[in-house]
Amino acid sequence: MLPLALRRRRAHEEPFLPTQRFFDRLFNPWWLEEPRPESDLTGAYPVDIREENGNLVVEAELPGFKPDEIDVSVDRGVLSITAEREPAETQGKRHLTERRYTRVERQFTLPTTVDESKVQATLDDGLLRLELPKTDENKRRRIEIAQAK
Repeated sequence: MLPLALRRRRAHEEPFLPTQRFFDRLFNPWWLEEPRPESDLTGAYPVDIREENGNLVVEAELPGFKPDEIDVSVDRGVLSITAEREPAETQGKRHLTERRYTRVERQFTLPTTVDESKVQATLDDGLLRLELPKTDENKRRRIEIAQAK
């Protein structure tokens, strides 16, 4: 097995990288000297979630996807991001084909309630940015108690 630093450097050159990752995950608890970086554990595309100016801001790297290939939804406090694309049709004799059907799906439980009707989404250079306005639903409210008759 190659040292971790060499595997990272050669990752873009490795045609069998998915198979290598599978075996790494299978055997790493026994043989890996260095801990895996967090990005390897979170899925295909990294996502950041933070609070900014009264909004939850979600930024997801989705390189190569167009807006019509991305589906974003919020349902009962769960944010879902799904991106799916078919490979481009090519002419001529193929010598190497690495760009193929791709689908990634991530789901996150939001840390606070948001106003689902006011979510804004933009895609710029492969970075999906969502702004989800927080609501005041989670604030503590005093409940008035009426006198029983």
